[in-house]
Amino acid sequence: MRVGVLDIGSNTGHLLVVDAHGGAAPLPASSYKQPLRLAEHLDDRGAVTPVGVDALTAFVAESVRIAEERGCEDMLGFATSAVRDAVNSDAVLAHVQDRTGVELAVLSGSDEARLTFLAVRRWFGWSAGRLAVFDIGGGSLEIAGGADEAPDVAWSMPIGAARLARSFFAAGTPTEDDVRRLRHEVRVEIARDAGKLLRAGAPDRAVATSKTFRSIARICGAAPSAAGPLVARSLEGAVLRAKLPALLTMSVDQLAALPGVSASRAHQVVPGALVAEACLDIFDLPALEICPWALREGVILERLDQLSVLGA
Repeated sequence: MRVGVLDIGSNTGHLLVVDAHGGAAPLPASSYKQPLRLAEHLDDRGAVTPVGVDALTAFVAESVRIAEERGCEDMLGFATSAVRDAVNSDAVLAHVQDRTGVELAVLSGSDEARLTFLAVRRWFGWSAGRLAVFDIGGGSLEIAGGADEAPDVAWSMPIGAARLARSFFAAGTPTEDDVRRLRHEVRVEIARDAGKLLRAGAPDRAVATSKTFRSIARICGAAPSAAGPLVARSLEGAVLRAKLPALLTMSVDQLAALPGVSASRAHQVVPGALVAEACLDIFDLPALEICPWALREGVILERLDQLSVLGA
């Protein structure tokens, strides 16, 4: 079956059209994305602004058109941290549904972590043993761990790269005090529940997913996306720590010129790198393997599992 997966993230709206059936890896057929930056289209009350709502609605309407044109028989639409945490979340969702006919499901933070974990487990397989999975989004950081397909622990924290950029780096290149305050807030937030993961001991594999981690890994020497998804990639802690001092002094234009960094996300590189550094330090990890599958693939895989059960 051909399915459209509509992912409304805190940074980007992404429609992924996939050909999928039970027992096979979802095969991407086409992709359409726009930098919505919903985590930064918030007013002082924490509501998505009219500009953000209009951008979201236009993106969903265009995604419906593309999905129909591509022959999708089903559409799985979901929203994550920026919509979930907005004080006008219900009004935003109702507006989108009224204008486009699409009912977006809002994933909880723990569901984000759980579905991302499922995708990573399916990518690496049972031989990976106990997994620890980290995912930096625009609005939140998700962590999950376990030895099965469903994680033993899964939680979310409001320390995504876009959220931190808006809160700490709005003036541009950060000062030493900006960096010190961000580092402290991030590490306190992660350490508060770190014992959930640490009690089980060191994971057999520690894995990172999604665009922010991929970009940071690329800056630190990982293979480019053009090399294909089957090339092994990792983010080495020692390399990241060596590069951070230079990253902290760069302008947004200089960051945008780095390999693997898009202009729309350049201002999020430093906050994302500081969150990545904190994950490595607090969980005493030398490196994080990069998984090409993340939340979207987890949503697809769970849907296929449901269809397989119903079909049986």
